[in-house]
Formats: sequence, structure tokens, C-alpha cells
Amino acid sequence: MKRIVLAVLLATSTYANIKNLNSFEADFSQNITDDKGVKITYNGHITASKPQFALWKYLKPIQKSVYILSNKIVVIEPDLEQAIIKHLRGNFDFFKIIHNAKKIDKNKYLAKFKDKEYIIETENSTIKSISYKDELGNNIKIIFKNQIENKKIPKERYIPHIPNEYDVVTE
Repeated sequence: MKRIVLAVLLATSTYANIKNLNSFEADFSQNITDDKGVKITYNGHITASKPQFALWKYLKPIQKSVYILSNKIVVIEPDLEQAIIKHLRGNFDFFKIIHNAKKIDKNKYLAKFKDKEYIIETENSTIKSISYKDELGNNIKIIFKNQIENKKIPKERYIPHIPNEYDVVTE
């Protein structure tokens, strides 16, 4: 019996595909390198769920929370006692980027989304990193650790809570 269960698990993992992702949670390091080679690293935790929810909690070197919802982004910055609400003209969709990815190597995918190219690297069918160039020409590489895929995440986690005393900037 144990052999059958192990065989089924191995067969399932062999055919696992990043496109079957419904939710994703992980610790991350985000490295930003400018055209002069100056690098800054941010560390935090991401939670994302279909259809289009994400929460990037930055912990170091600064604290801030970035909520990505279907039609807006809310950035809460405790050090500045400020919240910024940006209405999206087009949808930013973590899962659409993943879904559009085409395998280009054993553990590497290329996704094209909104005039940007994203390189997605995997390890054992789990997303290990995402790299891209931002609109300012900076090279961005996000490395994930302690990944959890397809876990049920309550939608309430994606509701931003802005303290009353914070300044709110709407763009």
C-alpha cells in the first residue's frame, strides 16, 4: 500500500505544473539592481490567491504592505503613517503571468505580460524565483523560500486596514 501511495505521489509531482497554481505563499528576497550595479535587497512574505489577490508584506529594511486587488493597489507604509491607493488602468495579475509562461528549459519559463518579460525558475515544480526588468530599467529578482502552494487562504487576508490617523493619498 505504501508503495502505491508513493508511486501516485511521484507520478503526480512529475506532471505538476506551475500553471495549476491556485494560491501561493512564501518568504521572499527581492533584489533590485540599477544600471550602475547598485543593489538593494528587501525581505518579506507574499500571499497570493486566485482570481487576483496578493499581499506583499515587506519586513526589511523597511516595513510596508502592498495589497494587489483586481482594480487597485493599496500600499500601507507605517514609517510614514501613510497609505497610497492607486487605481489600476490595466490588471496586474500574478496568476496570469504564471499562466502565460512557456517552458524554455528544464526548470525555466518565460512569460510575457503587459510588454514585460518575466523569467520564472522552478525547482521540483515549485516557483523558486521570478526575474524581470522594471519600467526604470532596474533588474529585479525575487527569490522565494518556504513555498506553500494551493493552500486555502481566507479572502479577509487581502482586506487592507488603514489606521484612521494615516494620511491617504489617492492616485
